[in-house]
Amino acid sequence: MKIIILGAGQVGTSVAANLVSEANDITVVDHNPDLLRELQDRFDLRTILGHGAHPDVLRRAGAEDADMIIAVTNSDETNMVACQVAYTLFHTPTKIARVRAQSFLDQPKLFGTDALPIDFPISPEALVTEYILRLVENPGTLQVLDFAGGRIRLVAVRAYYGGPLVGHELRTLHEHMPRVEARVAAIYRQDRAIEPQGDTVIEADDEIFFVAAPKHIRSVMSELRRLDRPYKRLIIAGGGNIGTRLAEALELNYRVKIIERDLKRCKRIAENLEKTIVLHGDAADRDLLLEENIENTDVFCAVTDDDEANILSAMLAKRLGARKVMALINRPSYVELVQSGAIDIAISPQQATIGSLLKHIRRGDVVVVHSLRRGAAEAIEAIAHGDESSSKVIGRSIENIRLPRGTSIGAIVRGDEVLMAHHDTVIAAEDHVILFLQDKARIPEVERLFQVGVTFL
Repeated sequence: MKIIILGAGQVGTSVAANLVSEANDITVVDHNPDLLRELQDRFDLRTILGHGAHPDVLRRAGAEDADMIIAVTNSDETNMVACQVAYTLFHTPTKIARVRAQSFLDQPKLFGTDALPIDFPISPEALVTEYILRLVENPGTLQVLDFAGGRIRLVAVRAYYGGPLVGHELRTLHEHMPRVEARVAAIYRQDRAIEPQGDTVIEADDEIFFVAAPKHIRSVMSELRRLDRPYKRLIIAGGGNIGTRLAEALELNYRVKIIERDLKRCKRIAENLEKTIVLHGDAADRDLLLEENIENTDVFCAVTDDDEANILSAMLAKRLGARKVMALINRPSYVELVQSGAIDIAISPQQATIGSLLKHIRRGDVVVVHSLRRGAAEAIEAIAHGDESSSKVIGRSIENIRLPRGTSIGAIVRGDEVLMAHHDTVIAAEDHVILFLQDKARIPEVERLFQVGVTFL
């Protein structure tokens, strides 16, 4: 695909990195020459210096024959105008815009061909908030991802000594819980992927990805580790877009405090939130944390726009006794450095956001994409179209489908029914198939599996 990305900031760079690796023709537009030079040094792509919403700049970027424009500058207005220009002057087929302001997102009538021609508005802040919410709602998890509108979830969890399944073969999971439908999709041991088989023995410190309905998640987790008690008390460091959204979503069911350095912002947040306690101060202030009973806090979540401040405040909170600490970290190198060390969960906004873009780029009917393990692996939800003569998957049992190496089918959603995948499960037309790919490089092979042949009319 020929794709134009407007904005070479953190989101734009992350999108470019993911799409270039999949042999797309990428052009990045930005008004900062230093950012563009850095991108060109790292990736095989074109760069154009200029304002992303200006027609002459879009023409130089190749908008006349582009398949998609992804506007992810820091300005909502620039992104929206760029999509309007791309639609009106260049008839660009697919237009995606980053929209941060909630006042725009609250008006769905704004987006459409008869208003602002944006096919898919995305809000990284909203996506990161949802990502953190699922972690708070499922204590002890490393990642919780929705498929089929939330009817089924892929959960990452670390196995610990004392879990009934630890030290035993995987097949005993069904013996322990005969009424619970779940399937282990992948196992990572010391960063190495292991294909789960019935005789695979679970070891302590394994990172397990399993698929289950939301109501069964805690039951499966209880086999792998001692269950964490539900969270009650939370401290959020940073009162920006993410911190405020998070507090608003949590304050009715949890005891929430926000620590914010900017006094004006503190006053504004306090006026907009109902039950949240807003504190003016530095989240890395030891005395302030002790004063606010950090040792009795279930979750400390650092979501400022400063990676270093998030890392340091989260490490301090952990040292002072917080049960679980999370830090929002933009730099991928930092994420790898701190994950599973003093910080329990390093949240990468790029990883939380990129899936919502990738689903529009994947060939075949792919409706959900989740990026895993810092972008190396992927979980996708693909719809099987066609019939037995035109499709490579319909009418075939899973054991007879030639899946790429390191790829497994975790579950199938058929209408309102959720089926865990077994070797003899047969794929039917219009099934939603949940796949786990240990290696993202295998995506083209999976796309070809789900593309309909020319015999299907």
